[in-house]
Amino acid sequence: MYKASDDRYDKAVVRRAGDSGLQLPAISFGMWHSFGDDANYGDSEKVMLKAFDLGIFSYDLAYNYGPGVGAAERMFADVYKANLKPYRDELVITTKAGFNMWPGPYGNFSSRKTLINAIDGSLKRMGLDYVDIFYSHRFDPNTNLAETAEALDSIVRSGKALYVGISNYNAKQTAKISKYFNDLHTPFVVNQASYNMLNRSIEDDGLLKVLADDKKALVAYGPLAEGLLTNKYLDGMDDNLKVHWSNEFVMKHGTKDLVKRLNELNQIAQDRGQTLSQMSISWLLHTKTVASIVTGASKIEHLEDNLKALDNLTFTDKELKQIDNIIKK
Repeated sequence: MYKASDDRYDKAVVRRAGDSGLQLPAISFGMWHSFGDDANYGDSEKVMLKAFDLGIFSYDLAYNYGPGVGAAERMFADVYKANLKPYRDELVITTKAGFNMWPGPYGNFSSRKTLINAIDGSLKRMGLDYVDIFYSHRFDPNTNLAETAEALDSIVRSGKALYVGISNYNAKQTAKISKYFNDLHTPFVVNQASYNMLNRSIEDDGLLKVLADDKKALVAYGPLAEGLLTNKYLDGMDDNLKVHWSNEFVMKHGTKDLVKRLNELNQIAQDRGQTLSQMSISWLLHTKTVASIVTGASKIEHLEDNLKALDNLTFTDKELKQIDNIIKK
């Protein structure tokens, strides 16, 4: 029977989400890829439990994570029931609704019916009474924000979630829904958005400032730009390489230009005693508004390598300027 490591919090880096009572590990365990019906259960279980032993107590899911709708939630449920259930009070378990969940008009976006049906399905799959954060996974252009906000608020009041979040909402959408949440006294705490050294769109949009001014937090996903910010492409990349829509624009000057920039960034990382991926994680966490970053790991060595980023979160003004000059030139 699994017993969590007694020293799991000794080196954990914990950050507060704005001025709320919600606290998150600097790195959260993401289950977007590699966790589902096709995954090796034993390998997945090992890395998920190792994460908790290393102080990663937040597991990030969504209704559609898999591959296969509901697959990641089902796998999480199996690991949770067999190993983690005694530690429920320590865990932060999050899920989302809004992307490609079931057939028909209610299987997408953020209507009241969609969100309430989705939370019920997710809780049933995971064997939980509540989640710690329930997210609207994306802005719904055809449903008024008041309805979305009121649906999320009612989910908290029903006891099915402790906090609510939004994901992939831009600055204007975030500011507007935040006003509804304030009026309703809803415990809205975070926006989860794509953010990394290459993808600065939330800076240009003003989302970081909106969150900071409202004392809310950002949870950053895609910290390594789907592998671009690792050593994988330092020697070159295929011109036809496909990346997630949130990172497509980083290829705008072509792959040769991007490889050149990656190598320049890697030199800074080496001078810091880090790998490029470790520096990329550290860079995100130098911003106070970022409460946590979400990254997955299918192998324990990848998980341990990512955690080494937390050993050096300090950047000099010179380093930050060098990074900006490389990215923005």
